[in-house]
Amino acid sequence: MLPPSELEQRLLASFPDAKVQITDLTGTQDHYQLRIVSESFVGQAPLARHRMVYAALGEAMHGPIHALSFEALAPAEAS
Repeated sequence: MLPPSELEQRLLASFPDAKVQITDLTGTQDHYQLRIVSESFVGQAPLARHRMVYAALGEAMHGPIHALSFEALAPAEAS
């Protein structure tokens, strides 16, 4: 289990300007839906954005997080 607050903390450590929305899909703190908007994603391809988010979450992706669906957007794409 990984509380949403820790998930957000990890993301903000890598993307300080990010706007993060986290939804716990099952109430078990291991299935999440995420929307993250950051300048860091400007000019990045979708695969690169996914890699950036996975890198920010680190080992949590190999244990406490069982399922994660997300969209990683540049600010201009989020409007």
